[in-house]
Amino acid sequence: MNTIIEVTSWVFLAGGSVFLLIGGIGLWRMPDFFARLHAASITDTGGAGLMLLGLILQAGVSLVTLKLLLMLFFIFFTSPTAAHALARTALQEGMKPGHDSVKTPRDDQASRVGGSR
Repeated sequence: MNTIIEVTSWVFLAGGSVFLLIGGIGLWRMPDFFARLHAASITDTGGAGLMLLGLILQAGVSLVTLKLLLMLFFIFFTSPTAAHALARTALQEGMKPGHDSVKTPRDDQASRVGGSR
């Protein structure tokens, strides 16, 4: 029974790590602010949630578990709310979805080489 919990815990931790890695790649690869915001908010919530679930399984029944559950609760509510607030503010400030308004290091490299994306 104990090994089943450990294996499940490590699966959650590995899955959360993969989600966060994909989110980091999405931040770098997506073309505009809104796509980057989407990549960050979805993978951040999912990745952190899976990692916290893995840690909860490893902690067992303790005060640490309660603290991890509170963190999970707050992340699930604050991360989407923050992403919504950022997107709404960007729209109100005149940013349009689909337009690249934030430069990336890749943009600077392409302009030096003379190529495009």
